[in-house]
Amino acid sequence: MPFDHNDHYHRLLLRQLPPGCRTALDVGCGTGRFARRLAARGLDVHAVDPSAEALDRARAATAGTPGGPPVRYQQADAARLQLPPGHYDFISCLASLHHMPFETVSTLRASLAPGGVLAVLGCYPERTTADYAWSLAAVPANAAARLALGAAEALRPSGAADPVRAPTAPPTVPLSRIRRQAAELLPGCRIRRLLFWRYLLVFRRPDD
Repeated sequence: MPFDHNDHYHRLLLRQLPPGCRTALDVGCGTGRFARRLAARGLDVHAVDPSAEALDRARAATAGTPGGPPVRYQQADAARLQLPPGHYDFISCLASLHHMPFETVSTLRASLAPGGVLAVLGCYPERTTADYAWSLAAVPANAAARLALGAAEALRPSGAADPVRAPTAPPTVPLSRIRRQAAELLPGCRIRRLLFWRYLLVFRRPDD
């Protein structure tokens, strides 16, 4: 069924945009769905992903999207990318941070403009009783969402399904460790657990 857990949280992530936001970096953009939503808000968007195939699909989809400035796509490993310091008003990572060392957030933090926001929609493995309890709660919600979206999809005109997906890998760092590392590298950040096996991390760079 056509239910994407990351897409489900796009609106939540968009609510983290700081006032007056003009520039954005989307790390691990995949086929560019969230990058296009940022561009549709008038932002200058730089989107990076290591997958050439996913970026080809992203460029093709963006070319056919009316309104908003074009997205600048770049094939790169964000953990090794040289980013301009103090440049971006908003940086997003959707289910991509677990593909790289967590310490990469230090580089992302340094590239935030004063007052800029880093928003991470992250994945974590189940390790604790609380993890499994949240997973159990997510199962019926996930099934209901899949059925609802599947029914809506059946009413739409038929078309070719998009076979391109960005490469995925299972997360290995438990949420408790993520909280400890984030407290050290992103002091003052907020982390909250979400349904559908995700967490939201929000860090705002202080105004200079």
